[in-house]
Amino acid sequence: MRPRFSRGVITIAIIVIVLAVGISVGLYHLLKSAPRLAAVPDAYCTVNTPGGGVSLLPEQAQISATIAAVAARRRLPERAVVIAYATALQESKLQNLGFGDRDSVGVFQQRESQGWGTKKQLQDPVYATNKFFAALVKVKNYRKIPLAEAAQAVQRSAGGYAYAPHESDAKILAAAFTGRVPQSVHCWYPPGKTPTPKAKATEARKQLARALGSVAITTKKRGWLVAAWSVAHAEKYALNRVGYSGATWSNNLEVEGWEAGGAAGDQRVELS
Repeated sequence: MRPRFSRGVITIAIIVIVLAVGISVGLYHLLKSAPRLAAVPDAYCTVNTPGGGVSLLPEQAQISATIAAVAARRRLPERAVVIAYATALQESKLQNLGFGDRDSVGVFQQRESQGWGTKKQLQDPVYATNKFFAALVKVKNYRKIPLAEAAQAVQRSAGGYAYAPHESDAKILAAAFTGRVPQSVHCWYPPGKTPTPKAKATEARKQLARALGSVAITTKKRGWLVAAWSVAHAEKYALNRVGYSGATWSNNLEVEGWEAGGAAGDQRVELS
């Protein structure tokens, strides 16, 4: 004789089975998606202009911004910035290296033994960039001669031909970091840092002034230079937002680039 079950028992059994299946499916999808949820990317920066795009590490973006700021302080043309970028890309990949061939160090791999400065000085990107530009402006017709020839006249490298292949990327970087092409620099760093205290923004402006001189915004191009510098240094100074001329950059992984809104005027770059 087969056992008989009441409708209530059968109903409860069905509910239990449905719940078990639902929980199993839910756990499956949760576990399946867990690696993706945990895979937070590393900090990065991108530069996008009509001439093309370049991907950078935050340190590379910071050095690029510093080179452009020093050039602006010295009132140098964009061609000088292009030459500096191509040189730095070849010598250090736009990184502030503490080592190199023999006693070469820093962004431009300058040597203490050749009179460029002390090792400590040469690992200061502002100092190293000033020394590079001081030598570059002494090169006759540096604005018109081939880039590799101008760079080699400064560096006196064993392989001066190696600078030329970097000219295309150098032009993209120069267009962005000099401020000539607005809204072209974007960076992102992993969340978790507290909102920027006022002191952080103050320190950022202080360090910018060291490279640029006055941080006063006298032209829109200069304003976009300051904005690009600020975005490049966002991780270093825990900046979550930069606003200028009706556009805003924010440290948001879901937003790639600048959005409309924010600071409406052209006389100040807002940091927060």
